[in-house]
Amino acid sequence: MSRDNATAASLRSPPGARYAVVASRWNGGIVDALVEGARRAFADCGVDENALTILRVPGAWELPMLAAKLAVQQEYAAIVALGCVVRGETRHYEQVADECARGLMRVALDSGVPVLNGVLAVEREADARARAGGMHGNKGGEVARAAVEMAAVMRECSA
Repeated sequence: MSRDNATAASLRSPPGARYAVVASRWNGGIVDALVEGARRAFADCGVDENALTILRVPGAWELPMLAAKLAVQQEYAAIVALGCVVRGETRHYEQVADECARGLMRVALDSGVPVLNGVLAVEREADARARAGGMHGNKGGEVARAAVEMAAVMRECSA
């Protein structure tokens, strides 16, 4: 089956695939909306609620550590990381957002388990709301669909 013609409407999770969502508690209302978007997208792709594990960490900084712990278990077809970092008056924003992204990529490359980055790095809280179910859609749902697609591609490549 060629994956290049897959559409969001026809995207189905491979049979038996399990997924993990690691989400930060920081900026909780926004992240909760991302998690809900991910839940809906996974369900739309045929993922049973029992095949979905959702875990929380304090903030985006901690997401790569939990993703790494889950990835070494090799029981998830993909891991979705969700969080929100809003620019403030210091460099802390760049440090957290950049190192979180770098850490998540490292986990994926080191483990061979797809780790999808759904951490919003935005200028203003309004920008985050627009990407967490607002006028720009829901990034949680987008990365959940990407996780399903990656799980299917990875399974296809190992067959």
